[in-house]
Order: sequence, then structure tokens, then C-alpha cells
Amino acid sequence: MSKSPKMMQSQATRGKSILCMAAAGGSEKKRALISVSDKTNLQEIARGLHDLGYEIISTGGSAKAIKDFGLPVRGVDEITGFPEMLNGRVKTLHPAVHGGLLAKRDDESHMEAVETHGISLIDVLVVNLYPFRETVTMEGVTFDQGVENIDIGGPAMIRAAAKNHSHVSVLVDPEDYPSFLRLLASDDRDSLDRHQRYLSWKAFQHTASYDSLVAEWLWREYDGGSPAPELCIPMKLQQNLRYGENPHQSAAFYTDQSLRENLIGGVASSIQHHGKEMSYNNYLDADAAFSAVCDFSEPSCVIVKHTNPCGIASRDDPLEAYRLSVIADPISAFGGIVAFNRVVDEDLAREIREFRSPTDGETRMFYEIVIAPGYTEKGLEVLKGKSKTLRILEAKARAPQGAQYRQIAGGWLSQGADSLTPEKIDFVCVSEKQPSEKQLQDLKFAWLGVKHVKSNAITIAKDRKLLGMGSGQPNRVKSVEIAIEKSGDEIEGSVMASDAFFPFSWNDSVEIACQKGVKAIVHPGGSMRDQDAIDCCNQYGVVLMTTGVRHFKH
Repeated sequence: MSKSPKMMQSQATRGKSILCMAAAGGSEKKRALISVSDKTNLQEIARGLHDLGYEIISTGGSAKAIKDFGLPVRGVDEITGFPEMLNGRVKTLHPAVHGGLLAKRDDESHMEAVETHGISLIDVLVVNLYPFRETVTMEGVTFDQGVENIDIGGPAMIRAAAKNHSHVSVLVDPEDYPSFLRLLASDDRDSLDRHQRYLSWKAFQHTASYDSLVAEWLWREYDGGSPAPELCIPMKLQQNLRYGENPHQSAAFYTDQSLRENLIGGVASSIQHHGKEMSYNNYLDADAAFSAVCDFSEPSCVIVKHTNPCGIASRDDPLEAYRLSVIADPISAFGGIVAFNRVVDEDLAREIREFRSPTDGETRMFYEIVIAPGYTEKGLEVLKGKSKTLRILEAKARAPQGAQYRQIAGGWLSQGADSLTPEKIDFVCVSEKQPSEKQLQDLKFAWLGVKHVKSNAITIAKDRKLLGMGSGQPNRVKSVEIAIEKSGDEIEGSVMASDAFFPFSWNDSVEIACQKGVKAIVHPGGSMRDQDAIDCCNQYGVVLMTTGVRHFKH
């Protein structure tokens, strides 16, 4: 039912009696509305605004806290003329609030409207939002609990104030309180105006990131499997980097704030205990090394150079695994990234610090990064003594999992991580020769390693250690030849894994490997010439197994 003019006039009169009205000329008292879930530094901003002559308006718990600080505060219900209702769902969704935020002080019609309707201007808005992330990532949280923690009034006020930032200051981050108060107390209007534009950007980014979490959660609750029709990924600047892959490229490092990344570990959430600041290439290499080593269940070491593993070994003793990883390719390991999937203790740290290159027995091995899921107190102390520049990272173990995104010009590709491990697939013997238990274990080791090597990828291994690998070659034969060359004299009795099937076998990859002493081979299979590979292996008495799983990595 529409309201009569008399009823509307009555409401306007009631509003005028509630509000401290002033003429549109702008002589009214300055006001700040404060409504925060995160009460960090609340006393600082409330007292600072009060001391600068601002009248403080607030809601619920924020109002109580401000009153407990001994500061005068008006409840928002005094401003709107309505109590909080619907279990707190409606507090600030009212023209008396939004009119005060959105009115342009230099627009005569706006000022006439707020005077006519008894609306007081709001000059500063301090708001942060319901703890949605913290709620929906709690174990056992219900859908209804998640919904109740979707903030509505907060984003509406933030967006209103941010839109009107020429006249209203909006603060969504407690870290901004001190600098804002200093500017507000100064006579530097130009700097304040510029700062308000920054605060406006921050406000819109804050609500955009918040909404992206809500959308991510709702899609997961609705579907959970298929790609969302639209996608926003909230990211937070973690570090400005000196440069990108090359000195002429600018770069920065952002952390993914998505719900799917909550507390699952990896390099992005690592702690740096020591060394130079991380570079763009350091992050890429550290991620490749740690992702690879975390794929192994046994105590293991992986050494990476330019995102490719050049040394991999698994042993009951991580110290022995480290030695074998270096020996696999000491030239490539020099200046590489060393990753472990077990805690680094004092003995292992000392070995890393003192180990000499197998090429001359004298030169201490140099590394850019050591990364592990943890360090003993003494282990960390010893390792710090290796070099002032050695970057020592600690990260929660994270095997490949979840969604992966990769940028192409004008778009993004999305895929699930290559999370398959040997335990999840069937190794089928297709040759006359059957594998021994030791050969089968080595084949699984080589197969797990090859998935972390850039295609076309080949690994040759023996006794759960990498002997040689071939990576990134346009043809598979060349990758095989490189892996054989790096394996050296140890190749006799070894096993070989290929990330994809062999398109040719005779006088090609399979036969070359057989002739050099490889005794067991695993590949996905699926080529129209698979029978050639079988026949070739049968002729040389070599085991051939298929997995039905390809491991391309580009």
C-alpha cells in the first residue's frame, strides 16, 4: 500500500526530531560510523576520531566496545529510528545511513534532499565484514551457518562510501588507521584527497575478494565438481620482486586467497628462515622441487634445476637420499634447489653444508634454496652456517592436488593436478619377461619421477635413485639419448620410464634403451605400434609394462 503524503510528512518530522540536523551549507558536526567484526586497533581509531571532533555512530558489539573505552557513542538505531531486526540482518540498510554516505556535498540537489528528509551526513566509515572465511573453513560448519555469515549491510555501506570517496573516507583495514588519522589531523587536503582514492580502491577490492569467496563456496555447495561458469580468484600481494625471469621483466608474488587453498601448504605459504629474498625463478624452482619430493611417500630428496629434477633418491635415511641425489648429476645440482619430505636434523644439515662435489671431491656444493617440511633447532642453526645467501624455506608438505590455472594470451586454462601415484594405477606386464619385485619398485619410482620432468620426458633409475633424465626435447629419441648419457656406466640393469607412449621402437627409443642395458621399461601404451615395443622387448629379454596413464608436463 502506498503511503499518504501526511504519513510521509509525519515520518520526515520524526526523522528530524531524531537527527541533529544542520543546514545544507555543511556546518554540521563531522560524523563517523564504525561497525567492525575485527576489532583490532578499534580503540585507536575510535579515540582518534573522537579527539578530532567526530561524533561516533556504531552498531552492536562495536558500540559496546567503544562505550567500554569510555567514549561517547550513538547507536545506529538512533539515526535510523528503527531497531536492529531480523536477528541482526537489518541494521544499517536504511536511507538515513546510505543517504549520509552517498550525498555529494558539492551537489545542491543532494544537500537539499538530505535536509528535506532529515538525513545527517557521514564523513568517515570504518567497517570490516563478517568472518565468512573463518566460518566456512571450520570443520563441521553447516550450510545455514555459512549463509548467516554472508555480510550484506557491510558491503553495501563500504561500496556506498567508496563510490563517494571525494566526500567520505572509508577504512576496511586496521593497518590503515594510523596513517589516516595523521592525514586527517593535518592541513594537507591534497594528500588526504589522494589517500581517499587509495582507500576507495582498497574498499572495492575488499568487497570483491569477499564476494569471490562467497561465490566460490556457494558453487562448491551447489555443484562441487564441474568448472564454475564464471570465476574470480582473490589474490594478495605478498612481495614485490626485483624482476621476473629476466632483469628487464617486472614481477610480483601473490598468494591465492581462495577457500580451496586454505591451510593446504606448499611454497606460497612457506616460511623463510634465512638467506636472500626470493626471486621469481626461485619461487618456480622451489615449487617444482617441493611438489616433486612431496609426491614420494618414503624419505626422499629431490634436486631441481630450472624446474626439472636432476637428482631424485628415496632411502630410509634422508642423508643417504641427499647424497645419491647429488651424485645423479652433480654439475646440474650445483646452484640448484634441494627439497626434502622429512625434517632436516643436525646430521643432514651438516652433510648439506659440508658435502663436496663428486666431480672434484673438493668444491663445496652450492645451492640457491633448501626446502623441507621442518628443521630441528640445531639443524637450522647448522644449515644457516653454510652461506649468508642460502634461502632456507619451511613449508607444509603438499603433493600435487586441487585445481591448477595457467595463463595464455587473453585467457586462462584450468585443470586438475596430476595427483596420480603408483598406488592408484595398475602396472600391467605386456612382455614375456616378468618383472622382479625389485624391478617393479624401481619402475614405480621412475614412473613417479618422470611425471615431474618436462615433456618429452624420460627417467632412468636403479635402486630407487635417478641415474639420468632427458627433458623438454621435441622428439622422444633425443630425451632417451640424454638420459642414457647421464646414466653412464650404471645403466646396466636399470629401468626406464617414459611420460608418453613410444611412437616407434625398432632402431628407436625402445631398442636403443635395450641395447644400452636397460632391463625394464614402463610407458602408458596406446600407440598404434605398441606391438613393436612388445616385440622389441621380447627379443632383448626386457620387461615392458604399461600403465594406461600419460604424464605430459609442459
